[in-house]
Amino acid sequence: MMERWKGRVALVTGASVGIGAAVARALVQHGMKVVGCARNVDKIEKLAAECQSAGYRGTLIPYKCDLCNEEEILSMFSAIKTLHQGVDVCINNAGLAHNEPLLSGRTDGWRNMIDVNILALAICTREAYQSMKERHVDDGHIININSMGGHRMVPSADEHFYCATKYAVTAVTEGLRQELREAKTHIRATCISPGIVETEFAFRHHNSDPERAAAVYESIKCLKAEDIASAVTYVLSAPAHVQIGDVQMRPVEQVS
Repeated sequence: MMERWKGRVALVTGASVGIGAAVARALVQHGMKVVGCARNVDKIEKLAAECQSAGYRGTLIPYKCDLCNEEEILSMFSAIKTLHQGVDVCINNAGLAHNEPLLSGRTDGWRNMIDVNILALAICTREAYQSMKERHVDDGHIININSMGGHRMVPSADEHFYCATKYAVTAVTEGLRQELREAKTHIRATCISPGIVETEFAFRHHNSDPERAAAVYESIKCLKAEDIASAVTYVLSAPAHVQIGDVQMRPVEQVS
């Protein structure tokens, strides 16, 4: 069923590393034109070259964008419209966490998580939908890469505000599904919520304590970024009448 997406345009945010890079690669393999955005596109440019050398059917187009800046997001969508007509699939993958507890955290850390994890996701969602609507695309798909932290609170003060932003993603995705139904469109909305995934995320989260970050991934056999990419292609492959609302996935050995 992925064949129907061949030649269509997908936007993947946070595409330079981890889950975003794995998703971008998978979609290019299936023949899609993938716009991969990040603040630094060096790694996306390298991935694009790898995809081309591997003979994948699609193409990866790197785009530099700071998702904390709405003007840059709007400029990105304008460029996609000019060069590629518009977005058919939007993968809101970009996300971050800071060690900022509720009782002692810094406001700028909280604000940064809100800007990236919630506002950027909502802005990209709005712009993707408007792109689909103006081109009469009725089979588009918006996929939010969430977290199991968006469904249960992790018993760690460092994670509480991050989890709050991910609970918001859960709510936004369901609200989006309801609004799409009210609009009488067949555009679908899905939330994919992984547990522990072995990427650079923990090392960025615990950037002052690399041993703690490493311990996160050494304690159990974690999910891989490619597992999440497989979930994305599974969701995109669902028959047109099937709405997959929330995919929760965690390592077999993960307790909570």
